[in-house]
Amino acid sequence: MRTYATGARGAARGEAVRAGARAGFAARGVLYLLVGVLAVRVGLTGTGEQADRGGALAQVAAAPLGTVLLWALGIGLAGMALWRLSEAVFGAAGPKGDKAHKRALSAGRSVFYAVSAFLVCSFAVGERGSGAGSTDQQSRDITGRLLELPGGPWWVGAAAVGVLGAGLWIAGRAVLRKYRDHLRWGRLTTYQRRFMDVTGVAGGISRGLVIAALGFSGLMAAMAFDPKEAKGMDDTIRSFAQTPAGPWLLLAVAAGLVLFGAFSFGQAKWRRV
Repeated sequence: MRTYATGARGAARGEAVRAGARAGFAARGVLYLLVGVLAVRVGLTGTGEQADRGGALAQVAAAPLGTVLLWALGIGLAGMALWRLSEAVFGAAGPKGDKAHKRALSAGRSVFYAVSAFLVCSFAVGERGSGAGSTDQQSRDITGRLLELPGGPWWVGAAAVGVLGAGLWIAGRAVLRKYRDHLRWGRLTTYQRRFMDVTGVAGGISRGLVIAALGFSGLMAAMAFDPKEAKGMDDTIRSFAQTPAGPWLLLAVAAGLVLFGAFSFGQAKWRRV
């Protein structure tokens, strides 16, 4: 039994799983880069394009060899899901990687990336509504179903607070440069460290702000008992233009999402996995 467990642990941390993790970071980078570019277009022109996963997949599908690229993204995200699952089962690399809360976080991330991979692959085989549907409508539909349950507003409110807290946590870790703990920092050149700091801090803050704003809209939906208050990524990004800072904040967040895409590419190369 011990030999079997040792073999399973070795396989989970083998080259194939590590390659899948790096492919996953690259796939995530592509999606965030495209979402950021779409968000920039929204800020500059007010275009009706979706600045979310659906809009990003539509852009990929329209490119030469679009179906091949979609499959590559889906497989990359599946590789990320498998790597996160291995972390949940056997513990993550780095200090305190075997702690219970880190394993639980990895398990949640594994589910998220598995669902994302499924949606992208479904889109690649022609089920356009699955992967590229408006995240705004999806958020309203899910919120509406939850509100109809007994104690629905409490369920929606609790989930929204969790998402809001996660967004603030992501932004805070970016400010504190916690991502350095997971990089092979000592092997990076001065230029590479500067690249990861600029993209990691700015990109992480923007990503955290978008997620926190998503959670806030869900909280408003719970308090108003109105699913129309819930927003997806596209509506959330557009809502930044309605703040006192106007379109400038939207453009800043959009640029940050582009930088987070670049940061993900850096993680694909330099992260310890």
